[in-house]
Parts: sequence; C-alpha cells; structure tokens
Amino acid sequence: MKTQINIENLKCIGCAESIINGLKSFAEVSDVEVELEKEMVTVTYANNFSLEKLKEKLASMGYPEKGSVEGLGAMAANAKSYISCAIGKF
Repeated sequence: MKTQINIENLKCIGCAESIINGLKSFAEVSDVEVELEKEMVTVTYANNFSLEKLKEKLASMGYPEKGSVEGLGAMAANAKSYISCAIGKF
C-alpha cells in the first residue's frame, strides 16, 4: 500500500532524514519519501501493516498528522521535532 500523510513541524532535511529512518525501522515499510515544501510524507508499506502505527510513530517523533494535536500537545510535538531534527542532521 502507498499513502500520503500531511504532517506538522517539518522544517528541514534533518527532519526528513529522521522521519525516513524512523519509519524504515518497521520491516513492513519498503519506501519513505518526504516533501519538505508540501509538509508531506509518502509511505509504501505491506498490506498487513497498520496506517495507525505509522501515524503513531510520526507523532512520537514530533511530526503528528496535521490537525491531530492542539494546545499543549502541539507544543510538545514541536519540541520533540527539534530533537528529531537534530538527530537527523548527524
């Protein structure tokens, strides 16, 4: 299956690298593409894999699906994304 997810907090290539590495940690994920300008992630994964697991992983890294978090949750996600971004740069 292939799906696109619009995400929050995508800032740079460091973020993109973290997202790619994070999602490819699942054996069921075969490809990940990140479009910085569109703040979009395209993921190709096995039919038996859950889209919700992908969204949960992105959120845990600080890149939740657009519109899925508000208030303090959004602030926490933003802070997590800075850490993920820094890791992706190394």
